[in-house]
Amino acid sequence: MQNHRDRPSPMPKVAYHLIHPDRRNTALVFASPHSSRDYPTWFLQRSVLDARAVRSSEDAFVDQLFAAAPRLGAPFLQAGAPRALIDMNRAEDELDPALIVGVRKSGHNPRVSSGLGVVPRVVANGRAIYDGKLSRAEADARIESYWRPYHAALRNQMKQAHALFGQAILVDCHSMPHEAMDQVARKGTQRPEVVLGDRFGASASSEIVDQIETAFRAAGLCVARNTPFAGAYVTQQYGRPSRGHHAVQIEIDRALYMDEPRIEPNADFDAFRALLTGVIAQIIEIGRPSVQQLAAE
Repeated sequence: MQNHRDRPSPMPKVAYHLIHPDRRNTALVFASPHSSRDYPTWFLQRSVLDARAVRSSEDAFVDQLFAAAPRLGAPFLQAGAPRALIDMNRAEDELDPALIVGVRKSGHNPRVSSGLGVVPRVVANGRAIYDGKLSRAEADARIESYWRPYHAALRNQMKQAHALFGQAILVDCHSMPHEAMDQVARKGTQRPEVVLGDRFGASASSEIVDQIETAFRAAGLCVARNTPFAGAYVTQQYGRPSRGHHAVQIEIDRALYMDEPRIEPNADFDAFRALLTGVIAQIIEIGRPSVQQLAAE
């Protein structure tokens, strides 16, 4: 495991965890930008929310669900800082003038306006994290200490995958509240349990997304695409299909594996993780060189 040490203290211990496979044999790169549980004491004391409420926008246990990826041949990058502190799935200039002193509003950004900028103002259901504003210096310190190292590591993994296999396929791993599908689930049809986001075809080739969808469906899961989650900064930034860089966001219904109000694994957690490991194994095959390619090398 590779750790990048943070600069300010006390802060989350590392900017990221990068778990390497013993032998890298696929173009796949897995990443979890929102599953960190490393909340500094000072941050919890400063927040107006209790320790459980501040975790409500966290992709709890997603790092555990996808833990098999390195064993199966793909690197797995995990954010070291929690989403409520810094959001890796936002651009570093998505700064919220309602939270950060000295930031001017520039254009309309619905994510920032709703309090979900790179330094979030709110957690799930619009609950405010603080009772006042943050200094620009503090926001910049979080970006410098956590956001930039995480994205430098992600860029490097994508670059390495492309150099080794002629393409790079990022699987950006997320979870969604069960209620997220309330407004989009059609009556009389099975409720989607997994949402694949490829920015409506802009961030990954349709062939790759089709194969990922097939893997989930073969495991008995109901899959939707792009609604209500088409992908945010990561898919937009790292998905360049014309250059052989593909990025797909995966959202998994939290009710499948956890007790959402308590933020605890439920009785189905181990069984669902085993099911998902089978899906991961199939997805990883997408990025493995064919026999013909190996023979030509």
